[in-house]
Amino acid sequence: MRMRLAAAFALTAMTTILAACDAGAPATTAVASEAASAGASHSSVPGAASAVQVAAHEAGQSRAQVYESVRQMTALGKQLFFDASLSGSGKLACASCHSPDHAFSPANALSVQLGGSDMHRTGMRAAPTLKYLQSVPAFAEHYHESDDEGDESVDAGPTGGLTWDGRVDRGGDQARIPLLSSFEMGSTPAKVTAAVKAAPYADAFRAAFGQHVFDSDDATFKAVLQALETFEQTPETFYPYSSKYDAYLAGKTQLTQAELRGLQLFNDEKKGNCASCHISQRARDGAPPQFSDFGLIAIGVPRNRALPVNRDPHFYDLGACGPERTDLKGRAEFCGIFRTPTLRNVALKKSFFHNGIYHSLEQVVRFYAQRDTNPEKFYPVSKGKVQKFDDLPQQYWANLNTEAPFDRKPGDKPALDEAEIKDVVAFLNTLTDGYNAGGGAVNSVAAK
Repeated sequence: MRMRLAAAFALTAMTTILAACDAGAPATTAVASEAASAGASHSSVPGAASAVQVAAHEAGQSRAQVYESVRQMTALGKQLFFDASLSGSGKLACASCHSPDHAFSPANALSVQLGGSDMHRTGMRAAPTLKYLQSVPAFAEHYHESDDEGDESVDAGPTGGLTWDGRVDRGGDQARIPLLSSFEMGSTPAKVTAAVKAAPYADAFRAAFGQHVFDSDDATFKAVLQALETFEQTPETFYPYSSKYDAYLAGKTQLTQAELRGLQLFNDEKKGNCASCHISQRARDGAPPQFSDFGLIAIGVPRNRALPVNRDPHFYDLGACGPERTDLKGRAEFCGIFRTPTLRNVALKKSFFHNGIYHSLEQVVRFYAQRDTNPEKFYPVSKGKVQKFDDLPQQYWANLNTEAPFDRKPGDKPALDEAEIKDVVAFLNTLTDGYNAGGGAVNSVAAK
């Protein structure tokens, strides 16, 4: 059993590489990290093909067998993703909060999703998209890009990790969080094992992970996480790069005048300055833009008083310094910072920011443009005084971003007027996958 599972887990490092190779995408930092975690160094794995050979050798399999193993795990991961029986309630699947038709983010406009044993419990954070996570680097307090990606001499500060607070680096570790969370899927390794044993795909599970995979709950649970991680690395589903903007960069279509104006405002350092964190240009190695630098940043998002957890006036979600993440607890410089999400497919979302406080792109862009010029629009007003940054204790205000458009004060002209806000939103709509140059955008995702 251990040998079969070890071989399957060794193939994890190859899943992204194989997918990237098949999709014609360049190897990313994440790919190199996957290879390194399987025991291969950057110098010993110069490309996807040699990495496949290394993994095949370590797993005692041919290249064809590696592909077949990945195919099996992908198919299982897909079934697991839609299986509500894995949850404690038997009613919540991964897909319940990560809808394929909404870029694997929620289909509804709830700020946070309902879960738990009674399907009425709420957490504190909005469910993020699961698309375009293959390029997110492992969390680092001091991140330096490679020469291929950008300027390696620049310390980008806290960067990476797959969650809002960057506390896990692998897809399997990310999947573990909602599966075991009491206010999400509320399950246990034993319950997951029982569900998989009783599932129609139980025999396929044994075929992929060995006849003894069900001998222990721990082995079964690890295999489930592995299969989910593998599925979430499927290129045509999770990182197709098929938006209108991708077609525009490839010279296959043109943007409208409003979209072009929005792109210019998005990039303009004195206007939207969005591209400073949501990079819109190809990397030096030609890789498509990810629309995120994956950095962790504090922007003073208003407190969402609709969340039950915020009824306690002494409670604060401080992102990287807690309460969900614990390894950086007590380190003030990490308080209030959250990872910058990708803006790809952002027009399909219905809730925005880590606490889901806003429900339209116009609201989001308006907050960026007017946070400091018209704070009364976003924060409570008490006795004629605006209570700015009401979801971050003042002792951490030094962490707040003050670059444009957050470089203004009350009475100044906002960075963007209402017409410009509409243009930026028009551009953001070009980032939706499924664009057909002959017929516009197609939002449906063939994941079921």
